[in-house]
Amino acid sequence: MNIFETDKTYVAGTYNRFPVEIVSGRGSLVRDVNGKEYIDLGSGIAVTSFGVADKVWIAAVEKQIRQVQHMSNLYYTEPCALLAKALCEKTGMSKVFFGNSGAEANECAIKVARKWAAENKGPACSTVVTLKNSFHGRTLTTLSATGQEHYHELFQPLTPGFAHFEAGNMEELKALCADGTVAAVLIECVQGEGGVIAMDPAFLKELSAYLKENDILLMVDEVQTGNGRTGQMYAYMNYGLQPDVVTTAKGLAGGLPLSAALLGDKVKNVLGYGDHGSTFGGNPVACAAALSVVNRLTDSFLAEVRQKSEYLVSRFTGAPGIESVSGLGLMLGLQTVKPASEVIKACMENGVLVLSAKSRVRLLPALNIPMELLEKAADIILAAAK
Repeated sequence: MNIFETDKTYVAGTYNRFPVEIVSGRGSLVRDVNGKEYIDLGSGIAVTSFGVADKVWIAAVEKQIRQVQHMSNLYYTEPCALLAKALCEKTGMSKVFFGNSGAEANECAIKVARKWAAENKGPACSTVVTLKNSFHGRTLTTLSATGQEHYHELFQPLTPGFAHFEAGNMEELKALCADGTVAAVLIECVQGEGGVIAMDPAFLKELSAYLKENDILLMVDEVQTGNGRTGQMYAYMNYGLQPDVVTTAKGLAGGLPLSAALLGDKVKNVLGYGDHGSTFGGNPVACAAALSVVNRLTDSFLAEVRQKSEYLVSRFTGAPGIESVSGLGLMLGLQTVKPASEVIKACMENGVLVLSAKSRVRLLPALNIPMELLEKAADIILAAAK
């Protein structure tokens, strides 16, 4: 059997894979088993922040893996402590819980919200409200938090204690909060799986003020939007928000599984001994990898991310075959005249890997992609969209 047949025979059929086997790469260029080269504008769905086989990342991982590859959370390790310190210093948050995936980080946030509310507002206050069209993970609880009925259909009964409202509809939210049972609101500043839809700044400002006034936690899901993806360290910084909880994963460790729930001052001491845990959360190799990513997300580097975003938006806005451009930073969605699947196929045939999000073509290049590759990729996308 070739690799396609072996995969289809032995791997659960949960992914509709493209007929391409990637075997090597460097930076934003990857190669398939036949030697064909592609410009990668997906970065593993916003994971390989500095591209494939990044030298700084490799050095950090190799150094740590030769010292100790894993240690129980019963003991201290330096990479875990230093990464928590770096994240808190870059965000103004107070504590960090490390996990492995975005769903796990969101599970932690939900537990924090419910424990905080039970202790401060009573056990009846337990509902977590999210936006319709949101996506927060694939565990049963984070699936329940996800505001898309499509994901709910096959997995009933879902975890209770969640409600959803339309982005921008503050009256709908206020009605949900009227009985005093809402502990927290969890949002994405850019709905990635929902179609790369950026939130309206006026809505988020009003939402933040209302939650603060009513002593309801504001939690922001930065699983896909975080770690420089939108041109700021975290997407909420584009909106001037100060969340109580921030969750992140994907690009945090540049290709290794690691997630974090960042806890603000209001909830920093909610989790005590035995309240939560993770076998692999805070793994020293993953944390060393993450430090090699986070320490490079400087103000000057993030300014370059924003400049690349401005270039792409200017190239695609009003171009033939492009109806609209959405998103922030290097997390962009293109609504094309042709079906997105046709554009994606044509791009792949011509050496560019792009993704989809609902009806849009989704672009998530490495944050350090060279401009010459970005320009070449934009040319190919525009030709495919005509």
